[in-house]
Amino acid sequence: VQLVESGGGLVQPGGSLRLSCAASGFTFSNYDMSWYRQAPGKEREMVARISGVGGSTNYGDSMKGRFTISRDNAKNTVYLQMNGLQPEDTAVYYCHVLLRILTYWGQGTQVTVSS
Repeated sequence: VQLVESGGGLVQPGGSLRLSCAASGFTFSNYDMSWYRQAPGKEREMVARISGVGGSTNYGDSMKGRFTISRDNAKNTVYLQMNGLQPEDTAVYYCHVLLRILTYWGQGTQVTVSS
């Protein structure tokens, strides 16, 4: 199993970024996919989750209305569109999948929101 994130970077407050996570090594469409983030000195928190066929999504409270998770099962890729970014969104963002009892993480992509 491999999860490879991309799309992070430095953005000004109010800006947008789109993260991507390319997955391989499992039947992508069969599993929910999630984004988590971890800021320095803080615990890792769930950002968003999407069901295998993409019909169901849920978000962390502070992300609702600003972030959108989506997936393309033909490309084995999950996306996170982030709008209205604020300095408190600065963190390493991780892609995650739970395959039955085994959990897998990507290497993370840094998002920094600063003027």
